[in-house]
Amino acid sequence: MRPSKPDAAKKAVKTAAGKPAGKPGQARATLGTVLKGKVETAPAPVDDETLVAIFARLREADPEPRSELQYLNPYTLLVAVVLSAQATDRSVNLATEPLFAIADTPEKMLELGEERVRHFIRTIGLFNTKAKNVIALSRILLERHGGEVPRDAAALEVLPGVGTKTASVVLNVAFGVPRIAVDTHIFRVSNRIPLFPAATTDKVQAGLEARVPEPYRLNAHHWLILHGRYTCKARRPDCPRCRIADLCGYPSKTTDLTPISG
Repeated sequence: MRPSKPDAAKKAVKTAAGKPAGKPGQARATLGTVLKGKVETAPAPVDDETLVAIFARLREADPEPRSELQYLNPYTLLVAVVLSAQATDRSVNLATEPLFAIADTPEKMLELGEERVRHFIRTIGLFNTKAKNVIALSRILLERHGGEVPRDAAALEVLPGVGTKTASVVLNVAFGVPRIAVDTHIFRVSNRIPLFPAATTDKVQAGLEARVPEPYRLNAHHWLILHGRYTCKARRPDCPRCRIADLCGYPSKTTDLTPISG
């Protein structure tokens, strides 16, 4: 006769040694095999000589890199960078071209008003909040800075919608200050190669600004962001076409092919 379901269940619950299970609350079974997975060991940061070689190649490929955001002056750059949070440069450019044609100063932006600003940037993510920030920062620039964009990180970072990354971009692009603003692309590239591995963007920025040699520091932001955007992409890095593949310690390259030259 077939055992009843309760009897079958009791026989099925055994310890690894084949003994009956204990009382409720005790461990009823142990794994008979240990599950193992492949764990990649993070490579050490590149040495100083390799670091210089990496930036020398990036500079050779693009001697005068430029921001892909379109702007007319420091103020419109500031607005464009604020709007670019969680949005593509292309979507921002499409929205700001007609906006900046009629409002390229804080005074003109305030005259335009929040509702009309919202209309211009409605295709950009978080446009309601961003429209409020643009109007608010424009008012502060007029009241505290005579309508000019300050060349000071602390003064920039207290503006609505402006953080460390935005302030660093404005200082670097508009005023030639050698800051390395770290976005998602630069964060990925720095940790992959690695140039300076760290768990936060602020730490990566501080590390890169301390490590990158002075001749490369001014344009390092552009070189790294463009490298991350078009070559060292998030899902599948284009290692076969990477100019620095042989200098990179990333253990999961998409191929072992040598980098292109020239």
